[in-house]
Amino acid sequence: MNKSYITTPIYYVNASPHLGHAHTTVMADILKRARQMQGVDVWLTTGTDEHGQKNQEAAEKSGLTTQQYLDRRSAEFQALFDRLGVDYDYFVRTTRPQHKEGVQHFEKILNDKGLIIQKPYRGLYCTGCEQFKKESDLTPDGRCPDHPTLEIEWTDEINYFLQIEPYRDALRAYIDAHPDWITPDIYANGVRAMLEEPLEDLCISRPKSRVALGVEIPFDDAYVTYVWFDALINYITNVGWPDPQYREWWPHCEHLIGKDIVKTHCIYWPIMLMAADVEQPYRISVHGHWVGAGGQKMSKTLGNVVDPIEVIDKYGASALRFYLARHMRAGSDSQISLDLLHQTYTSELANKFGNLLMRCLVFCGTHFNGAVPEVAELHPDEAKLVDAISRDIAAALKDLELGGIPAATLSLVQATGTLNDAITALAPWTRIKNPDERARVASIMYALLECLRVVAEGFSPFIPEASAKALKMLGAPAPASGADAQEPAKRRLAGGTPFGSIEPLFPRVDQ
Repeated sequence: MNKSYITTPIYYVNASPHLGHAHTTVMADILKRARQMQGVDVWLTTGTDEHGQKNQEAAEKSGLTTQQYLDRRSAEFQALFDRLGVDYDYFVRTTRPQHKEGVQHFEKILNDKGLIIQKPYRGLYCTGCEQFKKESDLTPDGRCPDHPTLEIEWTDEINYFLQIEPYRDALRAYIDAHPDWITPDIYANGVRAMLEEPLEDLCISRPKSRVALGVEIPFDDAYVTYVWFDALINYITNVGWPDPQYREWWPHCEHLIGKDIVKTHCIYWPIMLMAADVEQPYRISVHGHWVGAGGQKMSKTLGNVVDPIEVIDKYGASALRFYLARHMRAGSDSQISLDLLHQTYTSELANKFGNLLMRCLVFCGTHFNGAVPEVAELHPDEAKLVDAISRDIAAALKDLELGGIPAATLSLVQATGTLNDAITALAPWTRIKNPDERARVASIMYALLECLRVVAEGFSPFIPEASAKALKMLGAPAPASGADAQEPAKRRLAGGTPFGSIEPLFPRVDQ
């Protein structure tokens, strides 16, 4: 892999950003940073979906003009991702002319091929999902399982549809021929099950009389493009489609999505691409959802909603990024609460990593003039420790994928545990009392500092802000990348280098 194009879904702006938005976008950023360390050229996009019925209704209720509302809400998402340190390359807004032109070109291709038909639709519609529903999709009391507080609407309107059933067998064959295309397997198997039954025509429009906020259908100005159809096309318009330059990135595209949008991304979108004669993305990586402690669904009524802004304000961006990376499980939902987050922040970041860093820096400040000890040759025991830590961290980050993020984070935690055990066993504070042991203490402390440098670099994709602070305190050079990152680099700390300003990396926070 020498290129990687990573996408997140684009997020509705009818409400403020929440934990789910933060999670997917942070995971994308972790993959970008880890791959860049391996020398991969990466392009990351995230952003906002500003069309559709629920965005229109929210704008109407806001007292602002539609454009003012969209600008304000979109800025909220951008501000959150900026605070989380997400290094996105392009922030999507579906109201931009480039995207609208791309959507219309896509629709013209399908219409010219005779794949689009017009017909009446009578049925159920969930404004929360912005999707048409069958009765079998609903709960026994007739509610959408994802939006139980919203009334399901009866819709009776004439719309345009893409005929997707003719592509069902081709999609099944593609999935079977590419077993790693949808990961993890639990979601690929779910898609296979959906494809056992015939596919209904896919609605691609809404009458302007119902929804005016959207991309106008190029062959009928009485309609706008159905919001999901519009939004999915952002993945190719972001990289320049229909200009041939899009092929620089598109074959390397990996979609990161939550499990609730598997059908749109793993059935509708691939068939849309087949119909338009555009190749498939490289991979679709799926994650589960966050629930409250004890597995309860988050709700304001229960008081168990975790607001990413509040967490950042109290603990910092690194604490939230670390928890999301450390505790999401592939193929299942994961639990989060302020109590669980506090425990993780305290035990694994503050006590294991932050405290060890502070102990080593303060010790060397007292006994080695506030600088990295100068050592001609490491004692064999310390050399072995540096080798092991370097090897483990390099292995944890190599070829990192979405499902491997929790295990990679655990490897970093385990490395800090190993170093805490090592400083206890080697007891430099006792040895330093014996002048004959000074050279050995220098070897011990250099090795510990070098291992902390390796661990801090390893943490850089996950908690870049804290990692940069740690490396600055250590007086370390810029993190390795490319070939240097793939092979454990040893002794990159220069003896005699003074430390930077020393301060707690993860300050104590009252629960």
